[in-house]
Amino acid sequence: MKGKDLLSISDLNREDIRRLILNAIDMKALGGENALGGKILALVFEKPSLRTRVSFEIAMMQLGGQALYLSPAEVGLGKRESVPDVARVLCRYVDVIAARTFSHETVEVLARYADVPVINALSDLEHPCQALADLLTVYEKKGELEGLTLAYVGDGNNVAHSLMLAAALTGINFRIASPQGYLVKDFILQKAKDYAAASGAEIVCTVDPKQAVSGADVVYTDVWTSMGQEAEAEERRRIFAGYQVNSDLLALAREDAIVMHPLPAHRGEEVADDVLESVQSVVFDQAENRLHAQKALLVDMLGGLEIPELSANR
Repeated sequence: MKGKDLLSISDLNREDIRRLILNAIDMKALGGENALGGKILALVFEKPSLRTRVSFEIAMMQLGGQALYLSPAEVGLGKRESVPDVARVLCRYVDVIAARTFSHETVEVLARYADVPVINALSDLEHPCQALADLLTVYEKKGELEGLTLAYVGDGNNVAHSLMLAAALTGINFRIASPQGYLVKDFILQKAKDYAAASGAEIVCTVDPKQAVSGADVVYTDVWTSMGQEAEAEERRRIFAGYQVNSDLLALAREDAIVMHPLPAHRGEEVADDVLESVQSVVFDQAENRLHAQKALLVDMLGGLEIPELSANR
């Protein structure tokens, strides 16, 4: 996908995702030093971040390139300067842009006006970089993707959107349990169903967490209240009270099921502390894999070093 944007996980196909996962595994073992020597990544953030900023900055450093962080105060997207103007200026200086924005439209406008690849590092609609790290983690822990069952319990948010699409693309059965009024968007669901029809995956939407988790290989949850929704926090705690991933709910999954969360977690809300700290939890491996998945993505986008294969079975 050299020179292409990643605004949605659906900008990738099944083969793209497999290649990125395998390259990420190789780079995790081998490094990829100087693959992107002389390349510059601009990080344009409207929202604060721990994992996204650190993983992208370290990815570029380890690949021999550089990352330039641009805070909301410095850029003021759409306020201090128009989004098209920011895009047209930055692409004269840098080789790739990663944007973490409130509105998905902002990322789309950046991509429309920039002559360099643009990565959606989180928007209100999708979080494709998280989905790549999630699939990498599942593949590492389970040795496969196709035919597994992933249960997502909670808000049908940006993480759920990208994960649903990624699962459908790669043949993972995806079940999501959300309260009425907090479901995934209809057009995302329809797109996922179209992908699932081609991959053989099954998509199930329910309001019952027990139905979603029963027999699942992966149990996934995310915060009930995302950034920008703080005014709704108390109401959301009331509505989502029955959607906590706790030991009772997890007991319905397969005995070897893994627990995933993109972090940051609100311990005691969407996930019980003992579950997050259990041997089934892979959340910190998942967080580390943001680095490796993004290294593979950046090299693929910018046409860097070819990664030697570790296995003849690739």
